[in-house]
Amino acid sequence: MNKLKIIVIGNGMVGYKFCEKLTSRSDAFKLIVFGEEPRRAYDRVHLSEYFNGKTADDLSMSTESWYKEHDIDLYLNNPVIGVDRNLKTVRTSNSETYGYDFLVFATGSAAFVPNIEGIEKDGVFVYRTIDDLDLISDYSKKAKTATVIGGGLLGLEAAKALIDLGIAETSIVEFAPRLMPRQIDLAGSEMLKSMLTELGLQIHLNKNTSRIEGDKSITGLKFTDDSELAADMLVISAGIKPRDELARFCGIEVGTRGGILVDDKMQTNDPCIFAIGECALHAEMIYGLIAPGYEMAEVLATNLCAEDKSFKGFDMSTKLKLIGIDVASFGDPFINEPDCRTIVFENKHKGIYKRINISNDGQYLLGGILIGDAAAYNMLLQTSVNKIALPENPEELIIGSRGGETSAGITSLPNEALICSCEGVTKGDICNAVAEQGCETIDSVKKCTKAGTGCGGCMPMVKDLMLHTLKSQGKYVRNVICEHFSYSRQELYDLIHIHELKSYDEVLNKLGQSDGCEVCKPLVSSLLASLWNEMILKKGNDTAQDSNDRFLANIQKGGSYSVVPRIPGGEITPDKLIVIGEVAKKYNLYTKITGGQRIDLFGAHLNDLPVIWEELIAAGFESGHAYGKGLRTVKSCVGSTWCRFGLHDSVSFAIRIEERYRGIRAPHKFKSAVSGCIRECAEAQSKDFGIIATEKGWNLYVCGNGGSKPQHAQLLAADVDSDTCIKYIDRFLMFYIRTGDPLTRTATWLNKMDGGMEYLRNVIINDSLGMAEKWENEIESLIASYKCEWKEAVENPAIRKRFSHFVNAPEEKDPTIEFVDMRGQKKTPEWKTV
Repeated sequence: MNKLKIIVIGNGMVGYKFCEKLTSRSDAFKLIVFGEEPRRAYDRVHLSEYFNGKTADDLSMSTESWYKEHDIDLYLNNPVIGVDRNLKTVRTSNSETYGYDFLVFATGSAAFVPNIEGIEKDGVFVYRTIDDLDLISDYSKKAKTATVIGGGLLGLEAAKALIDLGIAETSIVEFAPRLMPRQIDLAGSEMLKSMLTELGLQIHLNKNTSRIEGDKSITGLKFTDDSELAADMLVISAGIKPRDELARFCGIEVGTRGGILVDDKMQTNDPCIFAIGECALHAEMIYGLIAPGYEMAEVLATNLCAEDKSFKGFDMSTKLKLIGIDVASFGDPFINEPDCRTIVFENKHKGIYKRINISNDGQYLLGGILIGDAAAYNMLLQTSVNKIALPENPEELIIGSRGGETSAGITSLPNEALICSCEGVTKGDICNAVAEQGCETIDSVKKCTKAGTGCGGCMPMVKDLMLHTLKSQGKYVRNVICEHFSYSRQELYDLIHIHELKSYDEVLNKLGQSDGCEVCKPLVSSLLASLWNEMILKKGNDTAQDSNDRFLANIQKGGSYSVVPRIPGGEITPDKLIVIGEVAKKYNLYTKITGGQRIDLFGAHLNDLPVIWEELIAAGFESGHAYGKGLRTVKSCVGSTWCRFGLHDSVSFAIRIEERYRGIRAPHKFKSAVSGCIRECAEAQSKDFGIIATEKGWNLYVCGNGGSKPQHAQLLAADVDSDTCIKYIDRFLMFYIRTGDPLTRTATWLNKMDGGMEYLRNVIINDSLGMAEKWENEIESLIASYKCEWKEAVENPAIRKRFSHFVNAPEEKDPTIEFVDMRGQKKTPEWKTV
């Protein structure tokens, strides 16, 4: 039979999604697609990951064979330049003509470029396509300072890209009085601004750029208030404008401010021509998010297949992570009293701002804003959209329930609740895929329903629904670490050990799939370190580390770094104290005694770290692993050496223990202490394992911790000698390393353990699992392979090259760090314009 010809102008995300949805419904159409770019449709939502190692193929939404398999003619690098509505034909840039029965505009949008004097200078770019990113990447190699015009979603993404390229001095210029003006309020903007400033970004609000300075190349920006800002390159990300020029030229109606006018069926004023995505103007609204575009594609595909569906607008709720900071808004975030009641929680110390707007009768959630902690976003969105009744104390939605349980959960959602807005997947769809279609992994649920294949923000709720459905069927639920590994942490630990895998890439290739994520990368890196105790920055593992591990130092407020040398047991000689003081003076560092009896040196430049380490190493110091998920400190009182109450030499024992377990990685950091008597001056019972001297030996306590949820350690063994105490610690640590969930402290690990302390005591002391000898041998192997990471880093030229602010000027320090006096010392809270 003769198929109806549909020409799609545009091969972006929405154009591709329309083809996917139409071909899944019917084979009655012949699709012909024209793309302006030289590559197939790719994921623009995660475009910034292009600077983190992803390739164009990684971002591609399909394979070349997919189009052939679905009988779709795809023409790339060949844009349509004319439409003849009378003849129902299109003309392409290579002067060929094609006929259509239906025409779909999926031309998307272009970056809005303000009319600024000097905009044509070298070093000025837009942030829109992979080609744009290639140009930005090439030019950034000779730039030390960069500016982004635009403080919205795209602008902050562009700023992140520049930071990823190694440009430490990056500024954001926004015309409005607040960041992300369409998503967050003024208070939320101030919190976000403060957090971004701490990360090293300079934020300039209420700024209108009048001129770009420089001769042929940009040297800076001039503002209408006569202030100036130096910049070697400029990225414009100030919004979008719909690509409607082709439609306008052929007589299709467009809005006064742009956009192809469409009705609820996505139809233009020509009954054979439609528009979807960012080029379409529906009810005076241009949607700049991907989810509404996908919904438009669904509506058009449904109606072309003789079914009925209408586009009735779209909820603009969104959640994203901007430069590592959670930002979300949902419902009506800006409604104010007296039209609602507002509840605000703000923690400036932790950089958290939460606002919820509830109806005046206290019954329903109308909207809200989350900055710094958006873990509750999915449930809050569903509570708002589905008009779920609020608990008696609505503030529990953002600060947690006083009883530890939430009043509303995932089971309270109706089946029609929209979980994945990108693909229009409901709770019922997901539960049905698990219960009726046998989808028992995240990957199979994604393949079956398409949930989570867009922006991915719904994945936590998709996983919760899958687990809930499996449990309700009485099925065993495996706690897999993420979609890329179908194993629990413990299973992955054993498999890595059995296969003797030594790098993240080896683990991914052998046991995982796809490219990995920010959940599995540090987890696998931790397992590799726990198993082999090799240098964590060894090639193949370096890019998978957490940010602090990546630089063997903690990144501090203001963009500087801290240096914490190990001081076992808190014991130090006068000569070593003098060296620390000399290093601190030489490199202008702020010094502080930590709670674990060590000296912390703050304010180090990135490229000073190796030389600081060299001086400390020469004096006999080594890395204190303050940045790692492993042993931090073994605190000690002065014990019998000096104290008249001391029963044993707690200092010597603390040194022995710290030097034994230094550098060993675990699911989370762990701390220890040794007290010389029951007066407990070293606070051993607040540690992951603590030791207290008795008249007959030592009492060993385990699974305590301080922090936000302090918990006393519990007695594991009483009146044991030193060697027996260490033997039990060996077994305890290996049991924890093998079985603890990611980022779980020992206290939480014990709380979740069936049988609790009695079971743990049986395993460690009575060897009920028969694993004691194996664990003792494994920890001896880790101890024998220990090397100081600082020493390895400074002696390895390839690793040492990582420690520079500017790739093209490795010796140059970051000029934006400004030191100011504080209590007679120096610190680095301010960033300056240079």
